[in-house]
Amino acid sequence: MAEVDLNPAKLADRRPLSPHLQIYRPMLTMMMSIVHRITGAALYVGTLLLAWWLIALSIDSSAFATASLVFSSIIGKLILFGFTWALFHHLLGGVRHIIWDSGRGFEPKEREFLAMATLVGGVVLTVLVWIIAWARG
Repeated sequence: MAEVDLNPAKLADRRPLSPHLQIYRPMLTMMMSIVHRITGAALYVGTLLLAWWLIALSIDSSAFATASLVFSSIIGKLILFGFTWALFHHLLGGVRHIIWDSGRGFEPKEREFLAMATLVGGVVLTVLVWIIAWARG
């Protein structure tokens, strides 16, 4: 029968070493992956706020007035702006992943372009939506 040595000191010697944060150099695609996860979590919070607004709308005029007051404040508008950005950034990150799922965009320059397009596209679309909303009053 084969002998198994479970001595912790010997196990540590046989274990493969994995790279850690001191070895990895931050890359744009790595940062976009992290931001994609953060925006996904932010979308949950934004959806709860949207649900609160819709529920307030269906209850009565005073509940809706309270929700509208919160969303029309400076902090409320900043939260809505952040929610809009998270929505577009997460959407474009999903498009980037669909492109990768098709087997395209894996060359270094293509990866960097797609990551930058996700970042810039999210900001541009957010600003565009808010300009249109502001112009319509």
